Amino acid sequence: MSMTPGGPAERPEYLDGSGPAQPVPGDDSKKRLIALGAIVAGGAVVAGGAWAASSFFATGSQPAEALPASTVAYVSVDLDPSGGQKIEAIKTLRKFPGFTDQVDIKSDEDLRERLFEEITSSGECEGLDYDADVKPWLGSRAAMAVVDLGEDEPTPVGVVQTSDAGKAEDGLSALIDACGGGEDGGDAEASTDVGGWVVEGDWIVVAETREIAQKVVEAADGSPLAGDAAFEEWTGEAGDDGFMSMYVGKAVTKYMDDFGATGAMLGGPLFSGAADPMELSSECLAGATTTEEIDACLNEPASETSSEEVPPELQQMVDDFDGMAATVRFDDGAVEIEYATSDYQPDMTKFLASKTGAEMVAGLPEDTIAAFGFSLGEGWAQGLLDYIKSVAPDEAASVDDQIAQFESETGLAFPEDIETLLGEGVTVSVGGGIDPDAIANGGPQEVPAGITIKGDADEIQAVLDKISAAVGYEAEDYLQVTEADGHAVLALQDDYRSSLESESGLGDSAAYTDVIDGDAQTVFYLNFDADDDWLVRLAEDDPEISKNLEPLAAFGVSGWVDDDVVHGLVKITTD
Repeated sequence: MSMTPGGPAERPEYLDGSGPAQPVPGDDSKKRLIALGAIVAGGAVVAGGAWAASSFFATGSQPAEALPASTVAYVSVDLDPSGGQKIEAIKTLRKFPGFTDQVDIKSDEDLRERLFEEITSSGECEGLDYDADVKPWLGSRAAMAVVDLGEDEPTPVGVVQTSDAGKAEDGLSALIDACGGGEDGGDAEASTDVGGWVVEGDWIVVAETREIAQKVVEAADGSPLAGDAAFEEWTGEAGDDGFMSMYVGKAVTKYMDDFGATGAMLGGPLFSGAADPMELSSECLAGATTTEEIDACLNEPASETSSEEVPPELQQMVDDFDGMAATVRFDDGAVEIEYATSDYQPDMTKFLASKTGAEMVAGLPEDTIAAFGFSLGEGWAQGLLDYIKSVAPDEAASVDDQIAQFESETGLAFPEDIETLLGEGVTVSVGGGIDPDAIANGGPQEVPAGITIKGDADEIQAVLDKISAAVGYEAEDYLQVTEADGHAVLALQDDYRSSLESESGLGDSAAYTDVIDGDAQTVFYLNFDADDDWLVRLAEDDPEISKNLEPLAAFGVSGWVDDDVVHGLVKITTD
């Protein structure tokens, strides 16, 4: 991953902001499988946000080695109990009083044991001893996955590392006995009330039945996910290894209809081809005379008009999806989430593939509190219009009517005036010097907020004049731009306007370079330390919240497109 250079020698430390992974839904009849999965596979993944925050991803065997190349989706976590990154993470997290009060993990603790204690604290699994029954065989890595085994639906499985295959069998049996799972356990040929498992080498594969687990083992033999070209490509695009990883393969598109309409997943109701639910039931409602009949109409299945064929353009988006991956990691003390996904909407992302917006953010005043910047390629508005019409062809006439009405009411020409108004790039920013009392007494003109547009200031002002005439001339004072080095500047506060016209330096500050990737084309930046710790000051009436906010330094989101791959980086730092 390309990282920007750091700032001064005295750099901030970093905070883990990862969230828990979502478990794969299972059969409700297998309730006790939760006890087993929670302690070994499922629990490790679900607890990733709470406990893996203190661990790090070490090199070595990974769960992907025990899964077949036909794996549709995969989430893994590493609870390695030692390492410099773990020590640094815990040291940083302990700055937060809430973490110390509620968790208080020491740097030399076995995170697996702490996890075990939390899971069994409610009284489940009475008589189970971690040192005797779990520690001798439980490894540090686990994963949950969905695998294509050639069935109509994908198969959910769990994978857990074991340090001793022989002891794992006995240990799992002890888990089942202690947690009330029955007598057969993983050795049963058929399903029991806890599911089944197979121990193969360094891995335990857990599934609904032992038969299914064995199929996964056999499918992985000779064709593991770890050696799959697509898996290696996408996990590589997501950057360096981390303590949590996620992968979704192209095969997921095979099952999209199982999870809902393809259009709804990719583009929402507007692009799904489904008719308005009220339109579908209006004829029924017209003849309804009782409450029961009305309820029946509102809940009736969608008519055939709601299952129209997917538009070719939308189907092309599905076909163009090749996969995605994400990683949560520590990097020089920073905690970040990096992701990469195939660019399945190239007709739209091409309009954002410029560094203009990010460069404009980097050129803002150094005391900037928050900023958002993006680029717009020539023809973007027409491109957006064409895209909407292509994925919803039946709505094209309606879209044209709405645009005509918009032009009539505002006096603006679409798309020409809209493209002129936003230029080649836009930043929206908030500067230092926020005074709540002044804002309350003086109004919007006291807010240090502004918009900077890369474009011709005179042409932009001409468009703003049309808007002023449409919304009322009382808005005219707020819609005046000034020219500054090829940019149009619009600001509510005069002093902040002057800062936007003349000051720069944000891009050279350590707070900015620590959270924004050097390849970024779209940027969101938030500095918690700016303006005399503005966030802490806002919460000063609640000392507990205020103290837990004090360590926060900066937050950044970077996005960029490179070689048909959409990249993203989310990063947070602390003082």
